[in-house]
Amino acid sequence: MRGPPRERRRGVRGTQEPKKTAERESRSLIEAAGFSYFPIALMARLPFAMMVVGVLTLVVSGRGSLALGGLNSAMVGVGGAIFGPLIGAAADRYGQRPVVLAAGLANSVALLVMSWIVYSPVPDTAMLAVGFAIGATAPQVSPMSRSRLVVITLRKIPTARRIRVLNGMMAYESAADEIVFVFGPFVVGLLATTMNAAMPVVIGAILNLVFVSAFALHRSSTVANDGGSARDRVQGPASELLRPALLVVVLGVTGVGVFFGSMLTSLTAFMEVRGHPEAAGLVYGAMGVGSAALALAVAFMPARFTPRARWLVFAAVLFAGTLALELVDSVAGMVVVLLVIGVGIGPTLVTQYSFGADRSPQGRSATVMTILGSGVIVGQSAASAFTGSLAQAAGPSAALAVPSAAAGIVVVAGLANWVLTGRAAATKG
Repeated sequence: MRGPPRERRRGVRGTQEPKKTAERESRSLIEAAGFSYFPIALMARLPFAMMVVGVLTLVVSGRGSLALGGLNSAMVGVGGAIFGPLIGAAADRYGQRPVVLAAGLANSVALLVMSWIVYSPVPDTAMLAVGFAIGATAPQVSPMSRSRLVVITLRKIPTARRIRVLNGMMAYESAADEIVFVFGPFVVGLLATTMNAAMPVVIGAILNLVFVSAFALHRSSTVANDGGSARDRVQGPASELLRPALLVVVLGVTGVGVFFGSMLTSLTAFMEVRGHPEAAGLVYGAMGVGSAALALAVAFMPARFTPRARWLVFAAVLFAGTLALELVDSVAGMVVVLLVIGVGIGPTLVTQYSFGADRSPQGRSATVMTILGSGVIVGQSAASAFTGSLAQAAGPSAALAVPSAAAGIVVVAGLANWVLTGRAAATKG
């Protein structure tokens, strides 16, 4: 069953329009994916959000070096950047279930090894290799979930409702990411201060074993499979991944990752000067409130407020908020500025992922989503390392300028997207 011309233009290119089957159409995405899917998928992405900060906290505590901790976090990002898209490509080729299950198990082992090696006499180079392995084996739950739900929507949701359901799904997924990327560092700080620095990494490994495995084995992983053997699946050429319209989305998402890493690190330096570095995660949570709420609101924004306009408008709000960071001299003022910044960050991320899904080459949806997910973690890792060194050398005021630079990247990418999208695309979103 094929949708009207308008839907085909706006549909997700990276996923084949499924052939008509005898299976019953579902009334909602919750029914189609299964009622247990959403809590499992939410918990399964938490270890990923804890990795960078968890490794940083562990290494700084165990080896007594902020520079070494930042370098290890950067190695996590490098591993994710190199192997994240390969994990996505393998899922497109062989299905999510075996790929996610294997990655989750390997990631748990790498995290447990890191919790031991930091306190051992093993040299720093071996520890850096383990950090790389943690990033390389990250199971990429967030992009896998987006890819899975896109296919389920196209297969099981009635044609007339697919566009609205797809928009709502992208809004929910981005809100879920916001929740875990804010809550993850908070959990790391809570466990590290109440127990010990190794516990966030150990708990991350346990969460992998339980929830990532449950995500991999969930029945939705087979529903999302278009059917047929790996040999039968049709994929667009890999060269389509290098199209400018898709690369500009990767740039924008990476800018958001740079913002996340630089904001949390510079905020920690800001709170350290005031004698409460352990409260940085709590203050950081203020940003997540507005971000998650506005991310969900994207699904209800009018169609005339086109995605390319949304990107620019909310990126401008983000940029304006970061400029105010240099003027803040109190914790209360910081909370207010972070609330404003949250208004910009959530809808921007939703819009970027929507563009990524729409521009995915056929049969490479998981690949594109993992590339975007890797962009976030690479940006976060690199920015954490750089901002930490800058804060140590020049103080929190200098470090608080980095989030503005990151927001600038997001705005520039939005401008490039506006040009590449063109006037005709503005009418179809």
